[in-house]
Amino acid sequence: MTKECIANCRLEDTGFNYTMGLIQGKYKMFILYTLMEFGTVRFNEMRRYIGSITFKTLSATLKQLEADGLIHREEYPQIPPKVEYSLTERGRSLIPILDQMCDWGDKNRI
Repeated sequence: MTKECIANCRLEDTGFNYTMGLIQGKYKMFILYTLMEFGTVRFNEMRRYIGSITFKTLSATLKQLEADGLIHREEYPQIPPKVEYSLTERGRSLIPILDQMCDWGDKNRI
């Protein structure tokens, strides 16, 4: 196996870069982890689980994750409005990676 010169590499063309683009952001991983742990979650429950996130930031981040196909938003036509979020199949495919990150953090926490 030969190593390429770093000058010839284009990190933006890698799967790593694509994945980071989907999950990068202050709260995206928290949202994905919450949905992984608790399954289907309503908006206000999500805010309680995460803690310090604002309404506006949570709303915008959920819209980004939905646009990327990682979460599903189910809106029920009732008063008051009921909206639930869950992982899509694509989002569930990240669970092994999230689990490994949790395991690594548990083992390497100082």
